[in-house]
Amino acid sequence: MTFKSYLQHCKLLFESLCLVISLIYKKLRRFSKLVMRILILYGSQTGTAQDVAEQLWRASKRHNFHGPVMAMDDYPIQKLIEEHLVLFVVATTGDGEEPDNMRKTWKFLLRRNLPVDSLANLQFACLGLGDSSYIKFNFAAKKLNKRLQQLGAKPIIPLALADDQHDYGLNAVALPWMANLWKELEERLGLNIRCPESSPETFIFKWHCCKLNHASVVDEDYHQLLWPHRQAPTYLFEVKSNTRTTDPSHFQDVRLIQFKITDDVTWLPGDIIEIHPHNSEKQIDDFFALVQEHEFDFDSNTVVRISSNYQDMLLPKCYSKPLSVRQMATYIWDLSAKPRQRVFELLALNCEDNLEKEKLLEFTTAEGLEEVVNYINRPHRTILEVLQDFRHASSKLTLEILIEMFSVIQSRSFSIASCVESKTLDILVAIVEYKTKMSAPRLGLCSNWLKSLKNGNKILGYLKRGTMQLPEELSTPLIMIGPGTGIAPFRSIIQKHIVNRRDLEPYKSSIWVFFGCRNRLKDYHFQSDLESWHKQNYIKLFVAFSRDQDYKIYVQHLIEKHSQELKKLIKESNAYIYVAGSSKNMPKAVKEAFINILDKDETYVEKICKLNRYQEETWS
Repeated sequence: MTFKSYLQHCKLLFESLCLVISLIYKKLRRFSKLVMRILILYGSQTGTAQDVAEQLWRASKRHNFHGPVMAMDDYPIQKLIEEHLVLFVVATTGDGEEPDNMRKTWKFLLRRNLPVDSLANLQFACLGLGDSSYIKFNFAAKKLNKRLQQLGAKPIIPLALADDQHDYGLNAVALPWMANLWKELEERLGLNIRCPESSPETFIFKWHCCKLNHASVVDEDYHQLLWPHRQAPTYLFEVKSNTRTTDPSHFQDVRLIQFKITDDVTWLPGDIIEIHPHNSEKQIDDFFALVQEHEFDFDSNTVVRISSNYQDMLLPKCYSKPLSVRQMATYIWDLSAKPRQRVFELLALNCEDNLEKEKLLEFTTAEGLEEVVNYINRPHRTILEVLQDFRHASSKLTLEILIEMFSVIQSRSFSIASCVESKTLDILVAIVEYKTKMSAPRLGLCSNWLKSLKNGNKILGYLKRGTMQLPEELSTPLIMIGPGTGIAPFRSIIQKHIVNRRDLEPYKSSIWVFFGCRNRLKDYHFQSDLESWHKQNYIKLFVAFSRDQDYKIYVQHLIEKHSQELKKLIKESNAYIYVAGSSKNMPKAVKEAFINILDKDETYVEKICKLNRYQEETWS
């Protein structure tokens, strides 16, 4: 062999070796893709963040990732140091608080003894879901994003803050953020799998349902049905009275509902009761009318056992035992929910009508957001009404698709309006009923269910700590601003102070109460209590009736009217300020009033906010 031949032979060997190495590399890369783990964690109070997180989880499956989606507190947070890729979807609740199902996780992450490089191997992305009508907009997501980076984690893409006040809702930010996320991961990891979820072959179903014999034993008592996300024990409360507090001529029905309590039930002033409602008889009848119209292969008595199709998808507690379709339609499925993107995907899945399918698929795209706003958001159309509108698509539904489609009824929180010594648990409920262009009025699920309760009816409730933190010293002055139903938690606090009156001697607690409503004779909640306490010098009461005169008077006007006394209480006596009620305009106006009476010193107001001497509990 000549030297030239030898060189050519070596060249061929080298090229062959390079080819083999390339093939091995591609196979290893393909294998790594098959076993790529991604963890998706959410903090959700009303189910929206969970829904978005599950949307991410389904997309991750189509990109050949594996890994669970779960509430943060369901994940052993100590193992976060072993993770390499985590997606967070975080809602904000209350006064910039974390949702209940991430509070343990957040508390752990705040530990001072955690090394600053403990999450150095972690890449993450964080999506916040919030409402800009609240002052602490997306506060929980902002705090989490900052803390993860303090511990060494590296963001894949910047933090995104979705706003429910946007014309297109949360999707205006969430959908582009998701697209950007998968594009970035594709570039970093060499992924190139863009399989749309539009056919049975690629559709990701969370649940599998198995029909059982009708004779299967099913617990018919809904009190024994497990709450979807509640780990702590619940109590049964019997209705003692259900009274309308507003005048019949007033535009809004507000109810004072009192429940009997047993000796084992206890709470503190400012605490909250969570209530798990169920659907109205009309909604249930409308659903089964749809089932009958389309001649589905099941009825109200059909019993199913539900299981998860994936090891990394946890089965909700409410599906942990066999259920009848009537039980699910009554106690579990939210039949009045506003349909989300997933609903349109599922409706389009088996649809054979081209026009309906085209419209449904348009609703699932970023380009179709305006159409969704006009069809769903503005008229507040419910999922049942969508099923009635798309009759061809609805006729092709199966029980498995319906189980996948319906979101679970979420519990609702109410401030407790009484102290435990009163021997009843009271709540003040504004009944949600309003009109849109839809022919039928829009009805709030929980408030209208509570309105329908009769004396002797029993409901499930769970007690939890409220966000208000009271001063340790009983002599500390309290300034309470609670227009409308915002007065509810303050009634509990005042009652408790009266019970403890003997402990307040020789010094008396100074409680200033600012209440606001439209008319003295129409919506003056707890009038008898408040005026009686005022006469007995338990409280100093100031009431703003905004419509009883030619000009409008609001609580902020009364605050400025009594500026000198309030300024002295705040500056010299370290008074605590509490604001409760609607999050729309009132909290901002009240804070501006306090800034004005405190010599326009915004820095001082921010200081007392950080010291928890200025607290807000508002809702939209």
